[in-house]
Amino acid sequence: MEVKIGIQQAARELVLDVDHSAEEVGKLVADALASDGVVALTDTKGRQVFVPAAKLAYVEIGSSTVGSVGFLR
Repeated sequence: MEVKIGIQQAARELVLDVDHSAEEVGKLVADALASDGVVALTDTKGRQVFVPAAKLAYVEIGSSTVGSVGFLR
């Protein structure tokens, strides 16, 4: 699952590939926003990312897609 996180006053977004489902990631973000806590995610390589909920601009949750090669008909 690919997760894109926009952070206030940051020029670039964080892009993570995680093993969680969209529902699990959504619940983690919603819980962090409700408690004014921290969104903590671990990517597929084992790296941990912590973002304060107060600094979130947006969170985009979607499946990671592999780019296709060739022409579409």
